[in-house]
Amino acid sequence: MIKFGPSGNSESFYAAGYSHTEESASFVKEYGLDCFEYSFGRGVRMTEAKAISIGDAFREQGVEISVHAPYFINFANPDDEMVAKSYGYVLDSAKACKLMGGKRVVFHPAAQGKATREDAVGLTLERLKVLRDYIYLNALEDMIFCPETMGKLAQIGTVEEVTAFCSVDPVFTPCVDFGHVNAREQGSLKTVQDYKARLEYMIEKLGYERMKNFHVHFSKIMYSSKGEIKHLTFDDTVYGPDFEPLAIALKDLKLEPYIVSESAGKQIEEAFEMKKIYLSL
Repeated sequence: MIKFGPSGNSESFYAAGYSHTEESASFVKEYGLDCFEYSFGRGVRMTEAKAISIGDAFREQGVEISVHAPYFINFANPDDEMVAKSYGYVLDSAKACKLMGGKRVVFHPAAQGKATREDAVGLTLERLKVLRDYIYLNALEDMIFCPETMGKLAQIGTVEEVTAFCSVDPVFTPCVDFGHVNAREQGSLKTVQDYKARLEYMIEKLGYERMKNFHVHFSKIMYSSKGEIKHLTFDDTVYGPDFEPLAIALKDLKLEPYIVSESAGKQIEEAFEMKKIYLSL
């Protein structure tokens, strides 16, 4: 089943007087939504008891939970010691996610730095093979690890690069952030066919079964010649992308992903808007 939900808590969550992640479960459920993404953006600092408490709340509401690993992961870093920390960030995120009852861990693959694009991508690919080995050594192969398409040109994470990373092992499934794709490609996503072209490429390379329930981040994003600047809301009329052509593409291709809204401050409202658009087709 396709799922819709917010990334983190929207402004309306706090305006309603809520403050604890456990309360997010019923807040999401009341909107008629199906999932929630918890961010470990600044580090995995959560006790086991807290993770279990969050998991119990989401299980009770029947809302699926995923996590976003810390933002500073970089598998193209030339410093092996720093890369060791990146392995740890992904594995710690997965262990916390498992305690919460979730199965999906989204992570940023890498930044190009001073290396050539080819060298940075090649190094990231080799590091992801090591990450795969750590995943199996830690008995986490029942989890889904989602390298994300990235919005800035200096970041590693084009559609093609993420597809190659996921070819390493079935534990990897793409997280396609369509706002990021649109930003780094300077407004490329406009028509149903624009979306289909990217999705059909990934289906061809990874197979339908892997892509059927892939992970999606969606929001409109302001961009410059260097790519992503900041996340926007659906109220924006200058930048894209629009969701309806994606919804049509997903239905046509019989894909049922886990769709997470990353709209600025209105994540839950715009996750609900996307679900309405999808169900109206």
